[in-house]
Amino acid sequence: VQLQASGGGLVQAGGSLRLSCAGSGRSFRTYVVAWFRQAPGKDREFVARIWRNGNIAYTDSVKGRFAMSRHNTKKTVVLQMNGLTPEDTAVYYCAADARIILSSTWSAHAYDYWGQGTLVTVSS
Repeated sequence: VQLQASGGGLVQAGGSLRLSCAGSGRSFRTYVVAWFRQAPGKDREFVARIWRNGNIAYTDSVKGRFAMSRHNTKKTVVLQMNGLTPEDTAVYYCAADARIILSSTWSAHAYDYWGQGTLVTVSS
């Protein structure tokens, strides 16, 4: 599986961005897919993930602002980000794995496949 993340950019606080993660391979639709982010000088942080059955989980800091969705026909996973704040500034990565267990989906170490990252900058 190869992942291609896109959609980052510069936005003012309160604005919105839509990130996309395009996956290759016929089996991509069965993979668990997650978004992580990494701010300068900080560890990579879990943002959201979509489970095989479509169940979605978010980290607390983005609940109510971010929405993740999956479009199987297009082999794309989207992260719609609204109400952005400067604290959301980071490089955002999509990750995928076929064999991950539910309890590990928050951990970056559990994912085998990664996109290249897309930079999101939120100005105050």
